Amino acid sequence: MARERVTHRCSDCGSTAAQWTGRCASCGAWGTVEAATAAGRPAVTANARPLAEIDTDASIPSPLGVEELDRVLAGGVVPGSVTLLAGEPGIGKSTLALQAALSVASSGATVIYVSGEEAPEQVAARARRLGEIAPSLLVVDDTDVDGIAGLIGQLTPQVVVVDSLQSLSTSAVDGAAGALAQLRASAGVLVGTAKRFGVSVILIGHVTKDGAMAGPRVLEHVVDTVLSIEGDRSGSLRFCRALKHRFGPTAEVGLFEMDGSGLVGVPDASARFLADRRAGAPGSVAVPVIEGKRSLVVELQALVTAPTAGPTRSVRSIDSGRLDLVSAVLGAHTTVPIGPQSLFASVAGGVSVHDPGADLGLAIALASSIHDVGVPPEVVVFGELGLSGEVRGVPAATQRLHEAFRCGFRTAIVPASTPDGPTGLRLIRVDSVSTALRWFLPSMAARSDG
Repeated sequence: MARERVTHRCSDCGSTAAQWTGRCASCGAWGTVEAATAAGRPAVTANARPLAEIDTDASIPSPLGVEELDRVLAGGVVPGSVTLLAGEPGIGKSTLALQAALSVASSGATVIYVSGEEAPEQVAARARRLGEIAPSLLVVDDTDVDGIAGLIGQLTPQVVVVDSLQSLSTSAVDGAAGALAQLRASAGVLVGTAKRFGVSVILIGHVTKDGAMAGPRVLEHVVDTVLSIEGDRSGSLRFCRALKHRFGPTAEVGLFEMDGSGLVGVPDASARFLADRRAGAPGSVAVPVIEGKRSLVVELQALVTAPTAGPTRSVRSIDSGRLDLVSAVLGAHTTVPIGPQSLFASVAGGVSVHDPGADLGLAIALASSIHDVGVPPEVVVFGELGLSGEVRGVPAATQRLHEAFRCGFRTAIVPASTPDGPTGLRLIRVDSVSTALRWFLPSMAARSDG
């Protein structure tokens, strides 16, 4: 039986073509050209396979050799996967990706670094500052995504880094590089190439001033993993978070510190945040918080002053709504003289805290500043505050206690429902904010105490 000849037909105007194209040559419509047989029936191209016979070993991640990055990726990158690494300009995206490329290439695997924004000489200069360059690390200064896809198919490297996605374009789509249509088409070509040849692709993408990813959010659905690098560019601390990860959880966070040798992992983040703390100073409280799956002990600071012109409230690295809530609870359920004063709150070290478990620590820090009485240096505090002044339990309480004990703290003011911690850590369980305050300010009384 003769094999049916396959043509391609536009579903809008009905014109035919010998080969598939993304845009119909007759009517100009995009995505309407479909494969069909000579008889006009759609060509059967799908291939169904028994799910039980599919080998899942191909989904085992391969480490990139950057410990904190592999932590966020749940072990590394999966062959055939596409990872989008997003962040503000100058935050360290290219540095982190180049460090990963150098590490993978050092094992002898072929790695392609596509540089659409820098000359190869610039990439080589940065790479030499980061470490030794292996011969299997190749650089390509090209922005034609079709040519890049062809090179990937020819060399079949283990990892491909594209810096950046906004610099790529294809002749199949009209418009300049970085335009909506170009981003979609370029990402589609690279995703298809990665799946076809089993190559792990890392795409570097820029974000706008408001923190949104430049280009359409549809790209987040096309790729397998979306990583975000955050941090204050004036500081050295960087956070890497997974906003989407098809091959693992998104709750993990990686911590890096920028120095002359690139982004260096921070395995003991609590020690980093407490290094310059003035223990026992009024307004300073140590609080164990949860970031991803790890617990960090941070220093929460508060300052209460008489207003100069009018009362102000200022926060840094903490939600302003938490300061408003905590100050309202203190004013309603304790004798802490909040009044029309200026309130300031911050988290030292550059880490942003959005954990409700920091509420009780913020309340004690405000009271400590107002009364000019320091919290004992060996004490940590955590707990969520309710509007009735009650102290509520928080998730991962045991993990917080173990991290505090590891850092040398020996007393913890915690919610009444908190389970026992490690031996040697004294727990002071409280059910209200007034009870917690009276522990270190005995003269303090609650308005509603019986």
